[in-house]
Amino acid sequence: MTFDILYARHETPGCKNVLHFNNAGAALMPKPVLESVIGHLQMEAEIGGSEAAQYSHDVVERVYDSVAMLINCDRDEIAIIENATRAWDMAFYSIPFCPGDRILTSMAEYASNYVAFLQVARKTGAVIEVVPNDEHGQISITALCNAIDDDVKLIAITHVPTNGGLVNPAAAVGKVAREAGILYLLDACQSIGQMPIDVNVIGCDFLSATGRKYLRGPRGTGFLYAKRDSTEQFEPPLLDRHAAQWVAKDRYELLPNARRFENWETNYATKIGLGVAIDYTLKWGIKPIWSRILALSTSLRTQLADIKGVKLWDLGVEQCGIISFTVEGKISRDILQKLFQQNINVSVSTLKSTRLDMEVRGLTELVRASVHYYNSEEEIELFCAKLSSILWD
Repeated sequence: MTFDILYARHETPGCKNVLHFNNAGAALMPKPVLESVIGHLQMEAEIGGSEAAQYSHDVVERVYDSVAMLINCDRDEIAIIENATRAWDMAFYSIPFCPGDRILTSMAEYASNYVAFLQVARKTGAVIEVVPNDEHGQISITALCNAIDDDVKLIAITHVPTNGGLVNPAAAVGKVAREAGILYLLDACQSIGQMPIDVNVIGCDFLSATGRKYLRGPRGTGFLYAKRDSTEQFEPPLLDRHAAQWVAKDRYELLPNARRFENWETNYATKIGLGVAIDYTLKWGIKPIWSRILALSTSLRTQLADIKGVKLWDLGVEQCGIISFTVEGKISRDILQKLFQQNINVSVSTLKSTRLDMEVRGLTELVRASVHYYNSEEEIELFCAKLSSILWD
């Protein structure tokens, strides 16, 4: 299909102000998302917060249907949570680990997740084991298969790491997990909204995601997918009167669905905004979005490779809209600041974010440029021209 880039940019107010290649940090919101958030906040100011929530009840409930449609599951398998990390935490900390239980993860695991592994290992005696990469720099399925035994309690990986352009083979990992009867937790923070995600194809028990990145939703939004067959086995680490009902003086009952991972108080305006962002994504179509991101990222990688001193650090058989690079003799943070002064947004990934991956590759920081469907080919050319000028003028 022909992608209407002019309309996409018209619907994105930020395109008038910046060249935004920081979509893996937080994408620019489209007008309908912005208007939905502001509209609900205005209602809260005018009639009261609780009353506005009651008035918008049906709109809020539709958010669950939107998420379910996006990832191909049932609405009762979705919990709306304030961010991807907390969604991931609610799943991970609900798993009862014992001494000797093995947690298998990947070289590209994100810092927040790995810190949680370390904490649980210290408290319970569980063991963290990192599955090595294959020759393409993605998790080795062969090594994963060889690591499976009766002590493996969990496989937890990041689908698209914070840098490196890599798309880990999530469905192949899921096949291993299903065949072995092992829990599988997938961090989809940077893949959701960028590429098609089908939890039934992937075969995960839990999936965490954010709203602010490729879904183009508000900050402070996210969700957890909790497979129905898995949910009833796990009690979340934190409960309130929303997640559990106080049915007697000495007894409570957990909700029978994924909403047991939620809490009562929430930001209704941004929750509505998340639903609008997902509906907006579905209107464009996730497959056309993915095709455009792939075309833009391929073009950007090609043009960056022609700039003197630039080295690309992307990995994997399949790569995404996140492009990571360094420049010989230049500090990545200085590059970011010089681009920012010209209204060009990128980000910098540091050793603290993906220590395992960056240490083995001898890296301390990278410039991360991440494209989205509303970016244009002209912006890629301008970006590369501006980058060249600040590097070598």
